Amino acid sequence: MNYPVWDLSTFGGGFWIAFIAVIHVYVAHFAVGGGFFLVITEMWAAREDSSEILAYVKKHTQFFLLLSVVFGAVTGVGIWFTISLLSPAGTSSLIHTFVFAFATEWVFFLGEIIAIFIYYYTFDKMAPKQHQFIGWCYVGFGWLSLFTINGIVSFMLTPGDWLTTHNFWDAFFNPTFSPALFFRTFMALMLAGLFGFVTSVYIKGKPLRDKMLKYCAVWLILPMILLVLSAFWYAAALPEAQTEMMFSLSPEIMPFLKLFTWLTPVIMLTAIFLAIRFFPVSLKKVTAFCLIIMGLLYMGSFEWMREAARKPYIIFGYTFSNSINTADLEAVTKTGILKSARWVSHKEITPENQMTAGQEIFRLMCSPCHSVGGPINDILPVTKKYPVFAMDAMINGMGKIDTYMPIFPGTKIEREALAAYIVKGLHDRPDEKTPPEPNTLVAEKIPPFNADKDEYILLAWNNTGMQTISDSDPFWSIQPPGNTIYAQLIRRGELPELVTDDVIIEYSAPPEFAFPARHVSFWSYAESLFGKTPQLDTGLTGNGLKGEMAPHPSENAFIAEMVPVVPYPENAVYNPYPVFTVTAREADSGDILATAKTVVPVSTEMGCRNCHNGNWRIDDRTGIGAVTSSDILAVHDEKTGTTLLEQAENGSPKACKSCHTPDDPKILNLSASIHGFHANYLAGMGDAACHTCHPSSPDGATRSFRGFHNSMDFSCSSCHGRMEDHALALLINEKKTGKERAETLLKYLSPKAVKKISEINPRKPWVNEPDCLHCHINFEMPDTDEVEINSRTTSESGLFRNRTDDAGIMCAACHGITHAVYPAENPFSSNRDVLQPMQYQGNAYPIGANKNCRLCHTIDMEDEMHHPNTLTMFRNTY
Repeated sequence: MNYPVWDLSTFGGGFWIAFIAVIHVYVAHFAVGGGFFLVITEMWAAREDSSEILAYVKKHTQFFLLLSVVFGAVTGVGIWFTISLLSPAGTSSLIHTFVFAFATEWVFFLGEIIAIFIYYYTFDKMAPKQHQFIGWCYVGFGWLSLFTINGIVSFMLTPGDWLTTHNFWDAFFNPTFSPALFFRTFMALMLAGLFGFVTSVYIKGKPLRDKMLKYCAVWLILPMILLVLSAFWYAAALPEAQTEMMFSLSPEIMPFLKLFTWLTPVIMLTAIFLAIRFFPVSLKKVTAFCLIIMGLLYMGSFEWMREAARKPYIIFGYTFSNSINTADLEAVTKTGILKSARWVSHKEITPENQMTAGQEIFRLMCSPCHSVGGPINDILPVTKKYPVFAMDAMINGMGKIDTYMPIFPGTKIEREALAAYIVKGLHDRPDEKTPPEPNTLVAEKIPPFNADKDEYILLAWNNTGMQTISDSDPFWSIQPPGNTIYAQLIRRGELPELVTDDVIIEYSAPPEFAFPARHVSFWSYAESLFGKTPQLDTGLTGNGLKGEMAPHPSENAFIAEMVPVVPYPENAVYNPYPVFTVTAREADSGDILATAKTVVPVSTEMGCRNCHNGNWRIDDRTGIGAVTSSDILAVHDEKTGTTLLEQAENGSPKACKSCHTPDDPKILNLSASIHGFHANYLAGMGDAACHTCHPSSPDGATRSFRGFHNSMDFSCSSCHGRMEDHALALLINEKKTGKERAETLLKYLSPKAVKKISEINPRKPWVNEPDCLHCHINFEMPDTDEVEINSRTTSESGLFRNRTDDAGIMCAACHGITHAVYPAENPFSSNRDVLQPMQYQGNAYPIGANKNCRLCHTIDMEDEMHHPNTLTMFRNTY
């Protein structure tokens, strides 16, 4: 933030650090281990009085000198040049912490250079003991150089107590200093044997060549065994956070861990192969150079894992990869990135400079790790699927759940500018299409009712204001088709009677929603929609789109459960509001007693594609397509280690509830999991967070929130609370049961309705819900337009949709169902959600409103039977 940015674009993302550093570290370890190899081999030659071996040592020293001193020194300078330009803040911290350690290492390095030059140029000119002493001096300087650099490099991964003490010795002798030192020492000795093969295969005399190849094999294999053992020590010494990052969280590490694991036996077997005398030398020469490449990959995979394990930091717990120190994060977040940065052109963001400001934010926040179209950490493929809203959400949630990236420290407007630049500037993606207006449906014909002659009132309703289903069954199912219809039959009179005996209540879908004759079940119908029959356990009861309703087991009502309604009639026009006809008949004679119509709402407008790529499946407005469905499974598999996509592609998709059950001791229940996870990405987005997934958007294809409260400008959060509060209550309940995942999802969520998370009560989904009486206390006019966050029903029987009044009439029978309470205005057809109020009383108000008691009682009433305040006039005009 305090330094200019070296904008490398294609070759950004750490390419130059990785390229130069891996090569340098590879050579530098050889420089340490090779010193041991030279001196010990020279001593072996002296002990056996072998001029041939001594000649080999001299020739190998020349190779060693050129590679380690010349090439190694150049790449070492290259590292300093690269890190100072790409990560000046991190480099500055290292220099300030280890200035004397670096100075000491340079002294050791100078000693190395002097010693190796003397060693090489005094061959045959110095007594053997003295010459070997010079060699041992080189070994000492080289290993002390490794000792010093190891303290600095291991500090970046595990700074330990230094984070609080800032003491040099705490930094240097950090938690992984010792295992890293042994690991690197054994790596150096192993590489000495590996590079020994390169010069040994060119020995002309076969006896000596075979002898030296066996010798090099011993040098490679024995240290490698110790290296593997020290690797386990190294891993065990890692603190919990770094261990979790290395073995669980980082998507980058696992391929390199597998490569490192597989190369270990491959390199050892290759060394054995080279030591076998029967193979031709030409093949061994090729194999030796292949071994060099394998060694580079081996070293590179280890260094990549070590670097990735400290993400999202340059110095773990101190400096983020975007060069912001943890101590400065809060201030930068409050002030903003652009105002905190020195080397930017824009301090304020306007509509006119949004793209260029977004580009500057990208350079500061993203380019330290990501390239644009480059070979390492290319940002293009990982952001290709996102429109601007989704990219904004992704940045918003960055670093909260997937902690291998730092949290975005900017303001909301900076986040939006960065999202716009990535989507439009880098991908040139056009704006999302404006969704088409809902299809206008003809006004529904209302059944007749004669207040003077008709003996019965039939009230019917769906048990939810909108049954949202997933039509992605070849891949997964979160909610299968299955509306539940209720009905109550009232015999009119001064003392009205709820009728449950000797009557039959029938329901039927409109003709265009009836399955074609060839479809004998919903799943065969699904086969025509999806191309194949999904193999899912959905819990459907076997009811069809017409049939008899069963007596409710506990209420004076009738019920048809899990009616498989889908919003795709025969004419293929999306219709989320089919109207069912409900008929009451006398059981013996079959005579019709009453007929009513009710909307049975169902929607497939789940907004998964808003973030998970793909298009709407139907009419550019609704339905979950194959691309979206498979992306959801791919993300789930990546983050949790499941194989759901593979299972789906093999014909065995899963229902989400098959794992996310309320009673599972480890896995979050479905509601807590979905809301808790997505709240980290949609935090601070208000009602847009609800509309992103649910079919409630006022501009969407369904517009499910159509009840009276919608006309008064209430919103989802008026009753349910903000996304953050909604998710927190669910997660707190799961945390109480000991589910660790809840703690992870809770960590970065901040409540909106209260100051502290501890002030939010735990909540069970579909049990603890907002209720009418939380605002309409004692059925009076409310004095608030928001439900208090902890005001929730205490049992499932207390839910509005399950509750009855004092006379046994269910609340929804007279008031309409949740999200569509009377007077409701349907976006497709104005009378579609108020058919029964219009049928029985000629207005859209609740049944019996405005003192219309005679509808059922046949006389005017003076006493309030059903609940208090029923004899007042409806307060709001419609």
